Amino acid sequence: MKIAVVGTGYVGLVSGTCFAETGNDVICVDIDENKVAAMKGGKIPIYEPHLDVLFERNIKAGRLTFTTNLEAAVEEASLIFLALPTPPGEDGSADLSYVLGVAGQLGKIIKDYKVIIDKSTVPVGTADKVHAAVAENAQVDFDVVSNPEFLREGYAVDDFMKPDRVVIGCSSARAEKLMSELYKPFVRQGNPILFMDEKSAELTKYAANSFLATKITFMNEVANFCELVGADVDKVRRGMGTDTRIGSRFLFPGIGYGGSCFPKDVQALHRSGQEANFDFGILTSVMRANEDQKTVLFDPIRDYFGGDLKGKRIALWGLAFKPETDDIREAPALYMIDRLVAAGAEVIAFDPEAMENVRGRIGDKIQYADNHMDALDGADALLICTEWQVFRNPDIEAIKARLNAPVIFDGRNLYELDVMRELNFYYKSIGRSTVHPV
Repeated sequence: MKIAVVGTGYVGLVSGTCFAETGNDVICVDIDENKVAAMKGGKIPIYEPHLDVLFERNIKAGRLTFTTNLEAAVEEASLIFLALPTPPGEDGSADLSYVLGVAGQLGKIIKDYKVIIDKSTVPVGTADKVHAAVAENAQVDFDVVSNPEFLREGYAVDDFMKPDRVVIGCSSARAEKLMSELYKPFVRQGNPILFMDEKSAELTKYAANSFLATKITFMNEVANFCELVGADVDKVRRGMGTDTRIGSRFLFPGIGYGGSCFPKDVQALHRSGQEANFDFGILTSVMRANEDQKTVLFDPIRDYFGGDLKGKRIALWGLAFKPETDDIREAPALYMIDRLVAAGAEVIAFDPEAMENVRGRIGDKIQYADNHMDALDGADALLICTEWQVFRNPDIEAIKARLNAPVIFDGRNLYELDVMRELNFYYKSIGRSTVHPV
């Protein structure tokens, strides 16, 4: 099949590359000339494990190409995917200007039947708006389909190639047939393609992400309560997770969720509720609790140093919002950096992939280490914000030797309390008892 993907951000590039991997001819469109030139030269603009292999293979095979010319891209394509940004506005609503802007252009361009697919995460009713924007100028038949993505950063290639399910909002038998043919190679193991109306498909994405964000936030609240009453969140988590009605995933406590999806999608669903005069009370609580959780370790750090952080040097491991990505959107580390620096602390950070993005965002507000162990030299404490694998099993004795004092504030509960106790650390984690040196 011939496919055009408009937008080469995270979703667009992964989708286009994976569609090409199953034998389709895919042309990706972006208005950024420098970005398109770089991709034509084989350079990937995002970090995503395993994407580089598929990207290079399909460029070499001629199945994956790039252009800034929207008209040329859609001329031969039967399927046009819109993978455009929908950033949150000041009120939390999704900004549809990019999606509707391109939809308006498509109406002037298409010369024969096309299926236009919303791949972006969009509020309920967007397919109708896209249809109206295209229809304003279109002189030919077309259909608009909702096909939300469910990609986890760090696992996006696997998620796309072997999806749990494919959700397609569609009211046209002609479009349904084309979409079914497109996705057949991805569901050969029997996972379902779920056809439904467009509004239900749009809401499915928001509902799924908001539920997961709620599950994470509930566990963080349980962890905070554990500290007050002397319970151990690890034991509670295991006790809950073995209940098949609940499951063990998304029960790990930490310093809040971030990234490009959960914060934006929770806000957008909450705002959609307001527009429909519906009070999503649970989402109000989730947003508030998660905002507080991002800096839940600030007060313990300040208290440890007697209420004064001026001149204290804090080593920080992990800047990305999660491991296996360079995405720093809504990353808890950035919130901690703001609080620490405002209090007079000096921060030196390391992240395997996200340091250049942070440097581009905040410049020299902090220092950057060449590796995670070098960040420790002369530091008064270590703060862990992201659970990269390289941080999980380090030489604890070496950490102790490099720090000015054996002090760790762990926002991801990476280490066993008994080990920290045996090595005589001060060790503060989330939802567990604090280890004090003897």
